[in-house]
Amino acid sequence: MSLRSKRQMFKVAPQPDTVMRETRSKRIEFHRTSLNHHLNQLNQRKNEMNISTNRREMIRITAASGLVLPYLRTGRTMADETKTANSRPRIGSIGVGSMGSGDSSAAARFGDIVAVCDVDKSHAEKAKNSDRIGKGKADAYEDYRKVLDRKDIDIVTISTPDHWHSKILIEAMKAGKDAYCQKPLTLTIDEGKKILQVQKETGRVVQVGTQQRSENNNMFLLAAAMVRDGRLGTMKKVTCSIGGAPKGGPFKTEAVPAGLNWDMWQGQTMPTDYIKERCHYEFRWWYEYSGGKMTDWGAHHVDEAMWALGLDNSGVSKVEVVKAIHPVPYAKGYSTDKSSYNVATNFHVKCTCPGDVELNITDEGENGITFIGSTGSIFVSRGEIILKGTTVDALYKKPVSEDLLMKMRNGKRFDSHMGNFMECVRDRGKPISDVGSHHRAMTTCHLGNIAMRLGRTLTWDAAKEEIVGDAEANAWQSREQRKGFEVTA
Repeated sequence: MSLRSKRQMFKVAPQPDTVMRETRSKRIEFHRTSLNHHLNQLNQRKNEMNISTNRREMIRITAASGLVLPYLRTGRTMADETKTANSRPRIGSIGVGSMGSGDSSAAARFGDIVAVCDVDKSHAEKAKNSDRIGKGKADAYEDYRKVLDRKDIDIVTISTPDHWHSKILIEAMKAGKDAYCQKPLTLTIDEGKKILQVQKETGRVVQVGTQQRSENNNMFLLAAAMVRDGRLGTMKKVTCSIGGAPKGGPFKTEAVPAGLNWDMWQGQTMPTDYIKERCHYEFRWWYEYSGGKMTDWGAHHVDEAMWALGLDNSGVSKVEVVKAIHPVPYAKGYSTDKSSYNVATNFHVKCTCPGDVELNITDEGENGITFIGSTGSIFVSRGEIILKGTTVDALYKKPVSEDLLMKMRNGKRFDSHMGNFMECVRDRGKPISDVGSHHRAMTTCHLGNIAMRLGRTLTWDAAKEEIVGDAEANAWQSREQRKGFEVTA
């Protein structure tokens, strides 16, 4: 069979509406039956170790209980439908370090990795020869453009350091590739605008790697659905506790390790001597390449908070700095120490959302998100959900509707994050972590960093996407980029 035929077979046309409605009706009825069964099970087991209640005023459910939306883990997954050679897309993995190897392994469940790419030769060779990724057969490259030039590749995973995400993603979409791109998608607000423009022009399917929307035993999905369903009454306050960043430095310059293309690694940033602590995982503690915890864990929890509040196409109106501690001296928003970590180590940013809902982003507290409304509260993390107030009885008496859960997943089956992406590649649907909603979440995070670095409150016009009454701050929506590495639409 020709390559063209294989591609057409993988990207089949959507089913007729009548078939889709019938399938969905059967799926919802199946979920409803399963839901009643598992809620009875939940009632029976609520006093066990992993589920505790306090006179129906509080309920705590851990991931270990296996009872968080267990009725969603049913039916066929995309992995079941991509077992034959003709059903499997051809994938190129760009960036195959620690996170990249995980993403590549996840993608390999659904397709064949035919190319791997990394500016660190040791990463590329390890991925090429991995039994879970390249299996000794994939071609290894240093330059991502060689992957994008290949006409036989349908999909790319992009798991590079943050400052490379936007440029590679935009060029991948223009090259006709669908993409699974790690978070945070952008280094600046302007990059997000460019990504949205190109995605609209090309129609490519892009999933952002904010897997909390799909995974973690569906606890974040349940929390977001309960907020959207009005289970907390009038929303008052949301707090995203994302932890602080480490201090470090001054660090010494070193010779560039053999096999690492340091010039290419630096990408759009201004070139500097090699410091080991600037590279690989540690890059996130430098504003040159990332945004610290604000865009690292903020890309997860702020995304989840705005998803729950229904702000996928909107945003905050004000960003106020309550606390911002940087580990090095600053002048006009820039670190004056070039040899030490420079992102905020401790911080608290307070944002105003529509309806005067307060959204806090802080290093303090247990990692997770707390939603507070007029009738109760929800705390959710990757390990547990804690419900307080009237939400407790509501969970037993009136479960979150299957229709709402399906709507929040854009009508897609309950599958892994990568599985959701692969299903959307096949039917050209909208992924659960689409670029539009992620751009809005990252805008909030970027505004938080801008406010902290400049040391003042910002007013944001979400409709026009501009900082109001502060030309200097508004200019921070973009940044200077090294010639030859510009991010262009």
